[in-house]
Amino acid sequence: MFERRSRQRPGDRVPAAERPIAVVPEPARADPAVGRLYDLLHEVIDPEIGINIIDLGLVFDVTLIDRLATVQMTLTTPGCPLSGYMDSAIRHALTRLPEIDDTRVDLVWDPPWGPHQMTEEAKRQLGWVP
Repeated sequence: MFERRSRQRPGDRVPAAERPIAVVPEPARADPAVGRLYDLLHEVIDPEIGINIIDLGLVFDVTLIDRLATVQMTLTTPGCPLSGYMDSAIRHALTRLPEIDDTRVDLVWDPPWGPHQMTEEAKRQLGWVP
């Protein structure tokens, strides 16, 4: 299991200026609505690790079409028991926006998740970098 030195809790917000821009793909930066979805996904915390799903590198893509937000993501392992929790937490976070009527979470397993997908901030929170 991971050693936890710093724990982010639901509702804790890392200011946008302190987040690595690389976690938001170029198309999302061009669409303010999708950018807001990425911001809200920073509030979804993996309860086992205590870090948000964006910084963990679990989210691959976010789209918004006809008031449906679709999140393409993975989990740290295919047998992870948190898929139901993640779906619920993502739905709760994203449907707070008035332009979102529904959400869909598409779990993908290729490419498999690995620690190299985490941001430097996530690695710092885990004590992997100074």
